[in-house]
Amino acid sequence: MNNEMTLSFVAIEENEALARMAMTCFITPLDPTIEEISEFKTIVSEAVTNAIIHGYELDGKSLVTLHATIQDNKVTMTVSDEGMGIFDVEQAMEPMFTTRPFMERSGMGFTIMESFSDSLSVESVIGSGTVVKFEKTFSPVTEVSRMR
Repeated sequence: MNNEMTLSFVAIEENEALARMAMTCFITPLDPTIEEISEFKTIVSEAVTNAIIHGYELDGKSLVTLHATIQDNKVTMTVSDEGMGIFDVEQAMEPMFTTRPFMERSGMGFTIMESFSDSLSVESVIGSGTVVKFEKTFSPVTEVSRMR
């Protein structure tokens, strides 16, 4: 199966749920397990939340764009913003690092995204934005495992 989609939305916190649900619907034909769905939704949530909170500082007017492809049983997805960018990507990828400690955030979630994906890359340019790209391969549920 091959498919592709692009979704853009205003950078407001409520649209994080839209992103999670749209992407969950997009991967449904892959017949993912409940665990795979949960991991995928977490990756999407973390990446989109970073764009909204850290990239755009909750400006409520800029756009976050998701682009995803399915090739066979692998999803490749980018979450991009044209926000402030990340000064030090390596530091941002450390557990518990956040640019918004006053918001009681417990990091930017890159460690979580890495653990739930097959690969993760982050490209960022100060003043131009950030692109988070990840890949995840899904193992379809078999009829036997559904019966358990």
